[in-house]
Amino acid sequence: MLARRVRLSQQAISLIERGHGGRLAIDTVARVFRELDARLELVVSWRGGGLDRLLDADHAALVAEVTRQLLAAGWEVDVEVTYSNYGERGSIDVLGYRISERAAVVVEVKSDLTIIDATVRKTDDKERNLVETIAPQRLGFAPASIARLLVLPESSAARARVERVGPVFEVTFPARGRAVRQWLARPEGRLAGILFMSVTHGGSATRRTGGSHRVRMPRTDRPAGPANGTATSIGGVAPH
Repeated sequence: MLARRVRLSQQAISLIERGHGGRLAIDTVARVFRELDARLELVVSWRGGGLDRLLDADHAALVAEVTRQLLAAGWEVDVEVTYSNYGERGSIDVLGYRISERAAVVVEVKSDLTIIDATVRKTDDKERNLVETIAPQRLGFAPASIARLLVLPESSAARARVERVGPVFEVTFPARGRAVRQWLARPEGRLAGILFMSVTHGGSATRRTGGSHRVRMPRTDRPAGPANGTATSIGGVAPH
């Protein structure tokens, strides 16, 4: 009997089973989860966004760079799009969409790639919520083309981390630089991939609030590529 194994009352076990574990001490609930070979994860949020992200300048810089490049490539962009669907809550770092093409892209930004399985699972959840509720209810269309992207900082540490878990990402995020940029330039079908981006902290900031925060910029603000022809923006096709 579970209650006996963890030395708790049956009433305490019943509270957890009925979703009222918040009445118990955290270490008590964690002990029950460990006995069941499960893991308890606590997420601190503030106004719809993860507190760790709000304090993370690198994450904010990556979000700003993704937003800039998507806008320059002709996408509409919403930042920190929150959703709540039958008790399932979360937020999409960057949501890009082209209504005329019925295309959408879910961007998960990670300044530091740590828990791989949680990243993959949450990105799957966000794509599903986009298809089921966000796109039809908030954007007014069912996506004909959709992509989910994991954006990481351009660094040897990030690339080494991806390389170490290569088989996982080859299945869950198989596309890389050139293929991702080509899809973003001409969205068609489904795509899942990884982009490495270089960012600077040049004083620009992204204000994070609950719900969606729409960012619009002139369509003429497309950055020019460097003289050697290597693309530095999403609209390009060269690998990054």
